[in-house]
Amino acid sequence: MKDNKNFDVIIVGGSYAGLSAAMALGRALRNVLIIDSGLPCNRQTPHSHNFLTQDGIAPAVIADKAKKEVLKYDTVKFVTDLAVSGRKTDKGFEISTQSGKVFAAKKLIFAAGLKDSMLKIEGFSECWGISVLHCPYCHGYEVKNQKTGILANGYGAFHLSRLIRNWTKDLTLFTNGKSELTQEQTDEIKRHNISIVEKEITSLKHKNGVVEEIIFSDHSSFELKTIYSRPPFEQHCKIPELLGCELTEQGLIKVDGFQQTTVENIFASGDSTNPIRAVSYAVSTGNNTGVFLNNAMTEEDFSK
Repeated sequence: MKDNKNFDVIIVGGSYAGLSAAMALGRALRNVLIIDSGLPCNRQTPHSHNFLTQDGIAPAVIADKAKKEVLKYDTVKFVTDLAVSGRKTDKGFEISTQSGKVFAAKKLIFAAGLKDSMLKIEGFSECWGISVLHCPYCHGYEVKNQKTGILANGYGAFHLSRLIRNWTKDLTLFTNGKSELTQEQTDEIKRHNISIVEKEITSLKHKNGVVEEIIFSDHSSFELKTIYSRPPFEQHCKIPELLGCELTEQGLIKVDGFQQTTVENIFASGDSTNPIRAVSYAVSTGNNTGVFLNNAMTEEDFSK
């Protein structure tokens, strides 16, 4: 990258949403810098689905192709680094990186996504994205009719039980301790022949991330092929909060219909802003963000 450290827009996060926003802005002749740490949340996932023209392609392949396409626009630059802090200035914002670089821009887009907090179960993180799945719309077809578990509790367990039953009837719910389901939810789940196991889980036996058995604290086990789970998450990048951007009750960056955060001149897109965690959705919101931001900039320029 050239020595230029002043841009129209800095995008923090160079995966699907960030690259999509950068393409829209690059095509609008904006000087854009993408800062990306190279640690997307789906880095272990072997295949991406439900995205037209890219169905079944590895997420990393999609991202690599997208990056090459975006960087053909000569006003878009990319740096592999971790954005660690940000501050407001008289002219806009400054973003500092882990390597000590400081970049400035009039506008910011945060598209760094979410970071999943792995459950403290041996083998869980190794299976995450491979056979421990987050989204049936992304991966359910490939594991349809298999012997499947749901690792969840409370309302989340009830929601997943209703949802996953569409892909397989061979379902067992594991609450990993005492069930927090209401009696009505429990009765409804059991009415559909879904067993509820309240034993504490100690580990997942697996081979190269492909789960084989759940091992319980009493040393008993349960064989299965697939597990759905939605562990807690947090923002991958804390800078939006440091700059005053509000988060929703779910911990997502709060945006309006134009992907504008609660702080002027800061936008956000992708997983950071919405619970729909899919490549296609990230690409869509990224493109919209780039267009909305460019429209705002053209209006500002025209009124000068």
